[in-house]
Amino acid sequence: MTGQGLDGFYRAGRRVLSRCQIRVAGREPLVVQARMTAVDCVRFVGTLRTSPQAGPDPDVVVERIRHADGTERITLRSAAVRPLRLPVEVALATDLADLGSIACGNAGPELPATVHDSGLRWSSARGTSTVTADPPPTDALASAGLLRWEFELPPGGVASIELRVRSDRAGPVRAVGRAATSPLPPARADGDDPRVEGLLRTSIDDLRGLLLRAPAHPSDTHLAAGAPWRCGLAPAEGLAAARMALPLGTRLAAGTLRTLARSQLRDKGPQSGMIPGPRRDAGTHLPPGCTGTEATLLFPVLLAEARRWGLAEPEVEELLPAAERCLSWLRTTVGDGTYLPDPHPGGPVRCETQAHAHRAALLGADLLDTCGRSGGDELRHWAGELRAAFRTDFWIDDLGGGRPAAARTPDGRPVPHLGVAAAHLLDTGLLGGGEQAPGLLDKVQTEQLARLLGGPAMDSGWGLRGLSAKEAGYNPFGHRSGAVRVHETAIAVAGLAAADYEKEASALLRGVLAAAEAFGHRLPDMYAGDARTEGSAPLPHPAACRPAATSAAAGVLLLTTLVGIRPDAPAGTVTLRPMRGAPLGEIVLTGLRVAGAPFSVRVSRLGLAMVEEAADGLQLRA
Repeated sequence: MTGQGLDGFYRAGRRVLSRCQIRVAGREPLVVQARMTAVDCVRFVGTLRTSPQAGPDPDVVVERIRHADGTERITLRSAAVRPLRLPVEVALATDLADLGSIACGNAGPELPATVHDSGLRWSSARGTSTVTADPPPTDALASAGLLRWEFELPPGGVASIELRVRSDRAGPVRAVGRAATSPLPPARADGDDPRVEGLLRTSIDDLRGLLLRAPAHPSDTHLAAGAPWRCGLAPAEGLAAARMALPLGTRLAAGTLRTLARSQLRDKGPQSGMIPGPRRDAGTHLPPGCTGTEATLLFPVLLAEARRWGLAEPEVEELLPAAERCLSWLRTTVGDGTYLPDPHPGGPVRCETQAHAHRAALLGADLLDTCGRSGGDELRHWAGELRAAFRTDFWIDDLGGGRPAAARTPDGRPVPHLGVAAAHLLDTGLLGGGEQAPGLLDKVQTEQLARLLGGPAMDSGWGLRGLSAKEAGYNPFGHRSGAVRVHETAIAVAGLAAADYEKEASALLRGVLAAAEAFGHRLPDMYAGDARTEGSAPLPHPAACRPAATSAAAGVLLLTTLVGIRPDAPAGTVTLRPMRGAPLGEIVLTGLRVAGAPFSVRVSRLGLAMVEEAADGLQLRA
């Protein structure tokens, strides 16, 4: 940590340490390796020579193991043939800046330190941060932010320093980590492609590392959106990640739903029934969108699908009133119109919002019917009207075969740019009996969208770009204007596979799998949309979260899409629709959860699926 850019330890949205630099015998070690060893741990190894007469080989190894809980252990190992006297200096500093300022490049200057206990302390109106050391330093120089030690190392000797960073402002939630209460089972993937094992293992590791629970409701685990920028629950992303992780069981979905149900607005105004959420950048062609709208529409979808995967009926009944309020908000907001409008006056009618609303209406109607509640027919009727209008109003004919509009302006003009938001049109949702709900596009339009998503303007070779490379304003590093977003690429892969466009789905799947390998299987939420070339690697985005809840859950969705698991636990059945082309060869998934019991399945190189473990009485449906 150099004190530059984004470096630092963060706690409760504030940087509590920005600089932690080591000098041994007056020199900085030469870094030879830096790698994440777990979702919450990184290991740095450096070397140095203590004498120029010792030849080219280093004789001191400096290992730094840094944990996300604010601890770092520095270990010095001597390989010298004579005793060494090693002075060690650690330079520390912080600005106590908040995440938003740092992300925008507006962090303040480093604060002056004071000597405190066995370390240093920094204070400002924004809070207080303390670093303590074990063993205590032999000298502490507050004006320079230095802690000093003198070590005597015999040949082969070892010395260690442990630093602990603490803040006086702790967040309202606690990490669950790898506690026995983790809702995620140790599922495994094996097969012809060795990368599948690493992707599933690391995805589950990342999800476990991002688990949170509120102190007042410790059984309700949910996911932080990602580190370091979004270490709390983001409603839309939390619901999306829990939905993609349903093959790992329903406990995460239930905890997320209960947590967000407590935040639901229940006044009598136009927002009654909404789940609040912040605004999200929508790229260069559209104003920011409301993630609260997306979260409100995802809530009944997740509950309906979690029930199909095996969520217990008492839990469904407990959460059903909140889902009904979400659906009531949808019906009220649409009113006598056809489309769900932007919540901000004068905003556009967005393509992906209609996709979310249509799916919520159909799955919500199915949920209401199966739970003996009224309102399902009204939702299905509106969804049918929306489909008919959308296929005309949101489709732009051109010489290339046409495309869906990204949005319609308030006066009805289409916004024609092609972006990854169109992939949500393929995500129709799961109904009873393993059936996919109908989508907003007809068969010809779906085929054209599949061709567009599989083309080189959208498929970077590492995944789907946020904006087509042919569009004005394309930026390979743009959050929503060109960078690859793993979550939406996984949505596209699953949707294309379900619609039988396996060629395009397979190409995108292989691209993300190659990117995952380049990132050590720990996928960030986004990376640059530059085209993949021979010998290239995906370029990291400097503001990406890694780990991130949606990209970790996307790893689960990508691999389970190969198998095509479509459960209906209330009916006691499961349907398998594997990708017939078996793009990764044979694959075996074990330790998944369907109907509350372990579920294991094998797909052969011929694309044939076989259930190897399942709940008693669960029937395979043709």
